[in-house]
Amino acid sequence: MSAPKILVRDVVKVFPPAGRDREGFTALGGVSLEIADHEFVTVVGPSGCGKSTLLNILAGLETPTGGEALVDGKAVDGPGPERGVIFQQYALFPWLTVRENVEFGMRSTGVPKKERRERAEHFIRLVGLERFADALPKTLSGGMKQRCAIARAYAVNPSILLMDEPFGALDALTRVRLQEQLLQTWSSDRRTVLFITHDVDEAVFLANRVIVMAARPGRIHEVVDVDLPYPRTEDVRLSPEFRELRNRVWQSVYHQDHKRT
Repeated sequence: MSAPKILVRDVVKVFPPAGRDREGFTALGGVSLEIADHEFVTVVGPSGCGKSTLLNILAGLETPTGGEALVDGKAVDGPGPERGVIFQQYALFPWLTVRENVEFGMRSTGVPKKERRERAEHFIRLVGLERFADALPKTLSGGMKQRCAIARAYAVNPSILLMDEPFGALDALTRVRLQEQLLQTWSSDRRTVLFITHDVDEAVFLANRVIVMAARPGRIHEVVDVDLPYPRTEDVRLSPEFRELRNRVWQSVYHQDHKRT
């Protein structure tokens, strides 16, 4: 059996006291998780369960208070090119065109100009923005901006994509279209994906496995295997099997969240 691509072992994260809080806040209370290479895993749970904190630790943006997070068997000690991170905020440079935004990460890692252009064009086509390659972000819709952010993350050729509610601010139809497009892209190259969401339907539609987290402190409540065929189409979304899985995940999220209110 091959080693996991991502290994989280007994990770604890305690934020120091702030304001009137004299004890600090335990965001994660001993989280352990293994993610295989090429796997697509979604994480869902109530606000305050530590979903984003877990992703930030894997991205190297936060340091665990206890335990360890490993990628390819090596401890995460900061950001790295093997991990592409995509947030809900598009984080595009407003003064750069779509093409220039996509090329930016490659430029900072020393990729030659000709190769930068070729790779940028490839991923711009992959996300369907070839007609807007010379456009500035202010002229793009929210969905187009997020597609540009996804192309930029892919262009630096990470083996892992860490996505923190990337479609959370989009309208329902755009969200569904980008879910389908993301799966098409993932199916073609099978990068390892950890995808944070509040949306149970989104979590089930995308994933091989859904991680349900509970809060106070943040911990893994349940892991649900999603045995639905790829490609995931509208027919899959409307199937009894999808509805059954969706209801199971929803009940897991709702009941453990309801207990703390």
